[in-house]
Amino acid sequence: MADQAIRKAPLAGLRGGSHAAILTPAAPASRISLRAGKDAVPALSAALGVTLPLRPKTSASSGKRHALWLGPDEWLVIDEDDADLMAAAGSSGALHSAVDVSHRNTAIIVSGPGAEVAINSGCPQDLSLGLFPVGACSRTIFGKAEIVLLRTAEDTFRLECWRSFAPFVFGLLSEGAEDAAH
Repeated sequence: MADQAIRKAPLAGLRGGSHAAILTPAAPASRISLRAGKDAVPALSAALGVTLPLRPKTSASSGKRHALWLGPDEWLVIDEDDADLMAAAGSSGALHSAVDVSHRNTAIIVSGPGAEVAINSGCPQDLSLGLFPVGACSRTIFGKAEIVLLRTAEDTFRLECWRSFAPFVFGLLSEGAEDAAH
């Protein structure tokens, strides 16, 4: 029987895109889906080491840890150093619900001057810098897949998707990146 604790990264070895939009599978990260009321936010922020944002379409980062606002009481917390976010949230002493989604999600980094165009090939959201500035995030769709999108720089996005949709998302993004090059 195969060891279920060791999984192959869904996009291992893939590279794609064009000179206008480069696609890179993100390194493994830990993630939790976090739900809590406003009264728990200060304690959870302190325990997680990143301030949970309270405004729509915003995120906060501390080093390689990111908290993305997904709803009035919902965040996606990502740690690129693969830290134990469940233990951190559990140490807060605040009432909350946290689910480890590290193995459910994967991410693709989309960078370059055509990154917006590549993503807009499958996402209807306006990603212009004025409306979706650095640090903006949202849960949206890409093709038929639900994604969480975070703008990390003027020309760079982190696109989170479920690992089962990753090959589809990567393929559609690759086509969009080719279009961005023309």
